[in-house]
Amino acid sequence: MTEPSDDAIHNSPSEPTGREEPEKTPIRDLLVSAAFELFTEHGYDGTTIDDIVRRAGVGRRSFFRYFPTKEEVVFPDHERALAEMVGYLEEGAQDPDPVGRACGAARLVMRMYAENAEFSVKRYALTRKVAALKAHETSVVRRYERALASYLRRRFATLQDGDLRAYTVAASVVAAHNYGLRAWLSSGAGSDANIVVHQALDLVHRTWGNTAETMIVVARTDTPVWQIVQQLEGIQSSTTGY
Repeated sequence: MTEPSDDAIHNSPSEPTGREEPEKTPIRDLLVSAAFELFTEHGYDGTTIDDIVRRAGVGRRSFFRYFPTKEEVVFPDHERALAEMVGYLEEGAQDPDPVGRACGAARLVMRMYAENAEFSVKRYALTRKVAALKAHETSVVRRYERALASYLRRRFATLQDGDLRAYTVAASVVAAHNYGLRAWLSSGAGSDANIVVHQALDLVHRTWGNTAETMIVVARTDTPVWQIVQQLEGIQSSTTGY
């Protein structure tokens, strides 16, 4: 006989009872919950994937259906958050305030952490202890930063320092977000998750939000206004090619 699949176990019909049965917990959530229970009891290194699936009551194949590695089970929501961020940035392709848009994207990621504050605090404590998880978290942060930089490069393409500005702003947004996030997590997430992050991101926006180039024109005080306007139009034509 073959072993029934996990889906069969969790979705098999039951005898009618006259009342509505509670919904089954999704397998993905069972795995995350089981993993963190075991990490608390035995430590991250002392827990195997087999331990996790046994505690969750599912088959080993189910783990790899949702998580390619043991590290991934600690960060189950980052793929969704990254996809939401990219979508939000793409929707802002014509946003007149690209730096503000980048800061808004970082706030989306913060919202993901705040949705399950208890879990986020547990993950933060675990990540600080386990070098492999810290390295994995760093790789995740780099993906967020690359997504921001890619968006800003497109938006700053006409500026002379566009690439430099894009990467600098992206790094600043990520640093500001992480500063606020870690302050919130280290406090036990007892306060409003957005306050410190908003303050940090507002600083980035005030610093980098004005992407227009500054032009200084020197003229005699008795120069007619029409001549100054003509001079400005000539400068603009030479820089834009129109």
